[in-house]
Amino acid sequence: MSTFAVTRSAFIQAAPQDVFAHVNDFHLWGAWSPWERLDPAMTKNYSGPESGPGASYSWEGKKAGSGSMLIEAVTEPAASTDGAGSIDIRLSFLKPFKNENHTLFTFVPEGDGTKVTWTMSGENKTLFSKVFAKLFSMDKMVGKDFESGLAGLNDVVTSS
Repeated sequence: MSTFAVTRSAFIQAAPQDVFAHVNDFHLWGAWSPWERLDPAMTKNYSGPESGPGASYSWEGKKAGSGSMLIEAVTEPAASTDGAGSIDIRLSFLKPFKNENHTLFTFVPEGDGTKVTWTMSGENKTLFSKVFAKLFSMDKMVGKDFESGLAGLNDVVTSS
């Protein structure tokens, strides 16, 4: 079995619930997501509740390919005993290749801010994805996008 995980973290000088709000609502991703900036003309569709479990977002674009995300579970920072929060997302890619991954955001209080960690993990199930994983590092390919996204998230949260 061939698996992968890509993880990046950043410190954002804001309360966990403030950072959490910008990730928990797919409508707000346009302000910080690296893929939204890559393909601003892509078609986006939202369904389900505005945010939280059941909220869904799908996209189709020339540069960003196509796929969907579904928020499966959340722990709101204010509701947890340690002030930490998390958002579990099912990420399904359709183009340029089919694959389903798990995405997890965590929000942990740290001093006067929040340590945000973004992780995507999955399994290379198809022959194509197994060969692709041998030739290219998912961490090197996607890690830069995560870093850019976390920097964008920081800018959006700290400027509001």
